[in-house]
Amino acid sequence: MSCITIRNIFIFILTFNFCAALNAQNKSVAQTPPMGWNSYNCFGSAVHENEVRANAGYMAKNLKQYGWQYIVVDFLWSYDNPPGSNIGNPFQKNLEDGSFVPWLAMDKWGRLTPHVNKFPSAFGGKGFKPLAAYVHSLGLKFGIHVMRGIPRQAVWAKSPVLGAKGITADMIADTSSKCPWMNHMYGLDMAKPGAQEYLNSILNLYAQWGVDFIKVDDLSRPYSAAEIEGYKKAIDQCGRPIVFSTSPGATPVNKADHIKQHANMWRMADDFWDEWKAVLQMFDYAKEWEGTGGPGHWPDCDMIQIGKLSKRGPVGKERYSRFTRDEEYTHMTFWSIYRSPLMLGGNLPENREQELKLFTNSEVLAVNQHGTNPRQLYKTQNAMAWYSHVPGSKDLYVALFNLGDAQQNVSVDFSALGLKGKIAVRDLWAKQDLGVFDQQYQQKINTHGAALLRVSEKAR
Repeated sequence: MSCITIRNIFIFILTFNFCAALNAQNKSVAQTPPMGWNSYNCFGSAVHENEVRANAGYMAKNLKQYGWQYIVVDFLWSYDNPPGSNIGNPFQKNLEDGSFVPWLAMDKWGRLTPHVNKFPSAFGGKGFKPLAAYVHSLGLKFGIHVMRGIPRQAVWAKSPVLGAKGITADMIADTSSKCPWMNHMYGLDMAKPGAQEYLNSILNLYAQWGVDFIKVDDLSRPYSAAEIEGYKKAIDQCGRPIVFSTSPGATPVNKADHIKQHANMWRMADDFWDEWKAVLQMFDYAKEWEGTGGPGHWPDCDMIQIGKLSKRGPVGKERYSRFTRDEEYTHMTFWSIYRSPLMLGGNLPENREQELKLFTNSEVLAVNQHGTNPRQLYKTQNAMAWYSHVPGSKDLYVALFNLGDAQQNVSVDFSALGLKGKIAVRDLWAKQDLGVFDQQYQQKINTHGAALLRVSEKAR
């Protein structure tokens, strides 16, 4: 056998092993629902680097030991918000030459970069690499929000596409594909040569920065299957394990098999905010998606609306959550029993003791991270129950909800759970054993409140 043949075989084995390792690496992300913080609910499009660092510092000190790990910069980080602005305004075409005003921070390859007025450490073409390195130094992971497609200003500028010789941005854009609420981007025509190379180029850039999580907006309505597949391919080739989240909803339920295959989490609904009616609506969305979650793919109830919200928009005035204390417990209880990703939306340094208590109960968070096969047990006009299985045992997690407008008893029949005999009940929020019960358990629950339990058959 010649040296050339042996060398080729050796190269093939190395390449095969690398690809296999990379594939396994990418499949390893989001094996449990991701837990972290996102800047949108408290800062809209106007978050600045010092504020991201402050939230990361708070998480590292107070929350990391409970499993919280992602720090995510939400939308318009390439846009220079004017002083005092709450949200990035749509940019307009320059009447003289057709260029766009204001000009987003962008490199020569048509890839958006962080605006240095918001993120000073990005100066000199460093991008998010310094900020990601800081977040990583705290033992946390770093994420960003991106809009689907390619910047309109890149199309206007005919920016060359990295990795696609002779292809420019205007040759791969689908100018008829536009986000209805943000005029910065065009969709990509994934059938065009160079479209996949463009997505590869931006994911390679994000990998160089040290990004661990991308939230890609405007993929779900209409459902953009080709672009979803394009982002997944780009992630798979970039050499870094990156969680892929699609946003917002409502993701079509009939696309469940497709989205499970290509994304790690997907929004079931439009933006969720701190109103009780939104909680009731989320219960219905969750029922529609029941049974679709599992390691590597999670239906997403949206961010946790608890803490200091809307400091610079985007909805309402600056405030602590409008939820009552009982509604906050219902919020956290349902997101936990359902195994939704948990992304905190409030400004963490302004948390009070009541917020910290909600975010650091290890027994409650275990329901979210480890409970399996969550299912709705029953729902009436005034009450609801969900349950999931405790891995490695016959125990069950049970969540009881008072949906009515007055305090009432909410119950669970043990036979409906397949349990027999004497049943031990533990209150996970209180971390207290409540006793042993026959046939059923009931608890008086405040208006719009909830209970989260662990129930166990006693040895007979």
